[in-house]
Amino acid sequence: MKKALILFFLALTSLSCEKKEQVVFENIILSNEDCNECPTISIIFPYALEENKLCSSINTAIKEEIIERLTFDDDLAPDSIEKAMDSFSSGYFDLKKAFPDAEVGWEAKIDGVVSYEDGKYITIQLNTYIFSGGAHGYESTQFLNFDKKNQTEIAPEEFFKDIEDFTSFAEKKFRKQHDIPFDKGINSTGFMFPEDYFVLPENMGFTKEGFQFWYNQYEIASYADGAITLVFSFD
Repeated sequence: MKKALILFFLALTSLSCEKKEQVVFENIILSNEDCNECPTISIIFPYALEENKLCSSINTAIKEEIIERLTFDDDLAPDSIEKAMDSFSSGYFDLKKAFPDAEVGWEAKIDGVVSYEDGKYITIQLNTYIFSGGAHGYESTQFLNFDKKNQTEIAPEEFFKDIEDFTSFAEKKFRKQHDIPFDKGINSTGFMFPEDYFVLPENMGFTKEGFQFWYNQYEIASYADGAITLVFSFD
């Protein structure tokens, strides 16, 4: 009986530790729906609640990314998401003032989610849609990766022990996925890699499916092709 109780206690302790490893988030929702004349702005992102270095790193990185996407005037340096929203609106009003007959409405939509978390890493995925005139809007995805032990953000190149070797491995997988002959240039079937050389994307991170490469629109293909992704399963 005593042995059973000890095993039960150890199981509870293990579950408790696993639970504590998970970062606690709440969703922050921001919009300007109470302004009829303003461009449409809708923002949802996870906010880490605990007061420690890791949560501070996560919240700061998310805030900086959202601010960068919303800031319309390069001469301004908003220090909050709310001020960045004002910057986006100001850009719209300046355009309306210059072209009062234009009936094009601007839109900014940012949706952030925790795409992956385990005992070592946590990845935040920010999906953005921005329309500020023209034929169509622009969609992009940004992965923010964090090392839970060091409590810092991870640059993409830090994932690889040998980045040249992994680039070669990734190119083979990319060619196979997109039916690109191995004896032809990487752009031979219509891609637009710089100088016809395969390169890793700027955006990569963990998802439930595995480690994901994400090439945004225009990065290696036309707008019509949309985002190009490549997933390396955990196996």
